Amino acid sequence: MKLIHHADGDARCSWAGNAPDYLAYHDQEWGRAVTDDVRLFEKLCLEGFQSGLSWLTVLRKRARFREVFLGFDPEKVARFEESDVERLLKDTSIIRHRGKIEATINNAKALVKLRENEPSFARYVWRFEPQKRPKKITPAILAAATTSPESVALSLDLKKRGFRFVGPTTMYALMQAMGLVNDHLEGCASREGCERERTERRPQ
Repeated sequence: MKLIHHADGDARCSWAGNAPDYLAYHDQEWGRAVTDDVRLFEKLCLEGFQSGLSWLTVLRKRARFREVFLGFDPEKVARFEESDVERLLKDTSIIRHRGKIEATINNAKALVKLRENEPSFARYVWRFEPQKRPKKITPAILAAATTSPESVALSLDLKKRGFRFVGPTTMYALMQAMGLVNDHLEGCASREGCERERTERRPQ
């Protein structure tokens, strides 16, 4: 993993490549602090759907995922039944995997239950934000960053609460995407803005 320079003069993390979908995601979403329950739930679910696939595949299907899962409103998804599973398995515009579809419905129910004892899902997730991080994220650090003690702890706690498809690697990817960690490389045009947003938006 390294920096690459684009025609607009900005340096970006090399995983962004040149695909417009990926560039927009890198610049506008990845690493920016998210404190909204619905968006966190959406990303939790989509990270599960990504398992074994590329994120670009999921990203290009995201609009349809949002339609069929009713905007990823956990209260609404928690009411899905077996007939909804069968309906979704016939939808060729999403990833048709029974286990992942059922996990999304299961996780909505688990989230609704979690919020009975927590101020919000966002407040719960952000409690696992690492307290110490390297000041400079180098290619070597990023290449080695597939899990962390905090992602392992979050994974274990979610599993105890009945969540599925929430392994430590998946949870670290969630942390990266939702701004709990800022893994934009040193020199990336997005790094400074993401760090500022993390300071301003993190739940108190």
